[in-house]
Amino acid sequence: MGENRFAELQLNDTLLNVVEQLHFNEPTEIQKQIIPRALKGESLIGQSHTGSGKSHAFLLPLFQQIDTSKREVQFVITLPTRELAMQLHEEVRRIIELAGKQEEWMARLLVGGTDKQRMAQSLDNPPHIIVGTPGRIYDLVDSGALSIYSARSFVIDEADLMLDLGFIKDVDKLLTRCKRDIQLLAFSATIPVRLEQFLKKYLEHPTYIKLDDEYVPDQMEHRLIARRNRDITSLISELTKIFNPYLAIIFVNNRAEADKLAQSLQEIGIDAGIIHGGLSPRERKRTLKHIKDLRYQYIVATDLASRGIDIDGVSHVINAQMPKEEDFYIHRVGRTARGGLSGLAISFYDEEDIRLIDRLEKNDVSFIYSDIKDGQWIKAKRFDARQQRKKHTTSIDQEAWKQVRRPKKVKPGYKKKMKREQEQIKHRLKSKSRRKKRR
Repeated sequence: MGENRFAELQLNDTLLNVVEQLHFNEPTEIQKQIIPRALKGESLIGQSHTGSGKSHAFLLPLFQQIDTSKREVQFVITLPTRELAMQLHEEVRRIIELAGKQEEWMARLLVGGTDKQRMAQSLDNPPHIIVGTPGRIYDLVDSGALSIYSARSFVIDEADLMLDLGFIKDVDKLLTRCKRDIQLLAFSATIPVRLEQFLKKYLEHPTYIKLDDEYVPDQMEHRLIARRNRDITSLISELTKIFNPYLAIIFVNNRAEADKLAQSLQEIGIDAGIIHGGLSPRERKRTLKHIKDLRYQYIVATDLASRGIDIDGVSHVINAQMPKEEDFYIHRVGRTARGGLSGLAISFYDEEDIRLIDRLEKNDVSFIYSDIKDGQWIKAKRFDARQQRKKHTTSIDQEAWKQVRRPKKVKPGYKKKMKREQEQIKHRLKSKSRRKKRR
């Protein structure tokens, strides 16, 4: 297998051959930590951001453990949306094909929007692997068309989104139909308190793997543009003069804004697709097909859609509106700079976004403050730079004034003398501050 480092993770020759055909040479950090433990049957909680390679971290060890002598459900993989389930099922089929096991390894996709009765009939001969949404899987289990009691492993992917969308209840119902000692593999970008409580219900001593070093990809550039009451559509139009994206996702904070912006962009000649939770399944399917066929260079999307749909080839992310929370910023920009490729994230910001920007900067997100002029990037000062400077000056003034010696006896000109001393102390304090920064 040459220099392929996956050989160190106890994968068998069949899976190493698959990995080679996928052109994976170096396992990602989460793959290094998950694969050997999953092969040992450990229950795991993996916390990592988008693009970390977690799908193959659980798929490869599951495939290695398929027992082809038994025609029963051995692995259940749940995802919160139909699109994510369909995309993962495609990857499952791809691995089966690359392994040359089309007649031996069986997998089935179980999602809504398809004929339930026909789906139930197809389960007369149970597959080894089930991929689907928890609601549809439970419907089939509850009707008696499917049994998952034989399953050895249960995967909850995008667990925090599963919680947000209210599907964790269906996951709970499914787990009550499984063996008590089933291997549980949960993956999530964040672990909110409610999710932690749910996982404790089924996991007594799980292995918890959190990747802190993947807050944002190193290959990503983050630019901030102060909106200053300018029209968003016009700003995006200016951006198109600077770069020509392979695919750019433009994020807004709600459906109404998404519809409005997409229409405005189309009116100025930018053929932008749109994805949000208000679209019908047919509309979403059509849009995703258009994206896959490279019809669109720009897609307007909401946060919920960004988590529920995995889109390949995103070169640019544009935050037409800054999100309200840090995690959402990370999820958004995580759509680009994947698989070792570079990416560019551009965000329009207002004064109300300064607190979020401060928090992101404390977490090592390095922003470049910019503006656009004549189709080129120009340097810009931070929106509140003057206020910051004023605050800094005021604090030095106050500190210097505290250090000024008060005369015991008031003499003519004492105020001027105190003012001169204050200026001298201020000068020393500023010099000291500059030396600290240089260090």
